Amino acid sequence: MGMDDKTILNRISELVDEEHQLRSAAQEHESGTDDEAKERLRALEESLDQCWDLLRRRRAARQAHGDPDAQGERPVPEVERYLQ
Repeated sequence: MGMDDKTILNRISELVDEEHQLRSAAQEHESGTDDEAKERLRALEESLDQCWDLLRRRRAARQAHGDPDAQGERPVPEVERYLQ
């Protein structure tokens, strides 16, 4: 991924903004989200899980006097439903 903490936080913010827009649009239409929107929401949630995980591991590496840049993005199955 090759991102610093600020870049990761900016990406998280972008993903959250898009997620809120999709959820707001679904509420306005009251019929729920279509399949395309549901798929995009799932992808957003997965990307958010990966970003939060990477940020947490970068911070942990820094605290342990390790190299935060040595941390890479982990696959979705390893980070699903990450708790912030």
